[in-house]
Amino acid sequence: MTDDLTLNMDAYLPLRDVVFNTLREAILKGELKPGERLMELQLAAKLGVSRTPIREAIRMLEQEGLAVTIPRKGAEVAKMTEKDMEDVLQIRDALDELAASIACEQMTKEQLDTLTETMHEFEESTKSKDLKKIAAADVQFHDIIYQATGNPKLVNMLNNLREQMYRYRVEYLKDERNYPTLMREHSEIVEGLMTKDKGRVTEAMHKHVKNQVVAVKEMIREQE
Repeated sequence: MTDDLTLNMDAYLPLRDVVFNTLREAILKGELKPGERLMELQLAAKLGVSRTPIREAIRMLEQEGLAVTIPRKGAEVAKMTEKDMEDVLQIRDALDELAASIACEQMTKEQLDTLTETMHEFEESTKSKDLKKIAAADVQFHDIIYQATGNPKLVNMLNNLREQMYRYRVEYLKDERNYPTLMREHSEIVEGLMTKDKGRVTEAMHKHVKNQVVAVKEMIREQE
């Protein structure tokens, strides 16, 4: 286990969320490796907390697909697999297409302006080298489209899925060579929504997910 593991304290968050964010970041940065044991006692001692927030944080990590509990062995950092990635992105592809199709009809001028602004913010964030900031800007771009559907049940499903695919999003964003493609795709989506061209928007969304599948699959193979 890495010696650099320290609690990222935030006075506004419950302790289990602070532990979750700390462990999540360590996994996404590769400080906690796939297959590495997540032992409650050891983590509690290292982070200076009781076992309860550790246990709760591990459950939250499991919901994101970042940890897995193996019978008679305990929790460990989940390995990234092509199958898991494909399963998650297959569902995202279908729901994104649905969300884009509905947003195409319902998106207001204000939401379109916000989306355009967020697209530029994402472009700016890619210059920062701050992976968390870049991922947050990408998430925000898609969230505006989801909210424009006016369908809270669909938004809830997409939010749940977002947690499961966060790891793959970060993997994709680690390679700066993907940024120009992402920017082109974001621009294509925005233009399609502006012209209310449903076919163009859904095709752009589909291409957006497909390119991510291809790139992340390659990364997973390299790590095996």
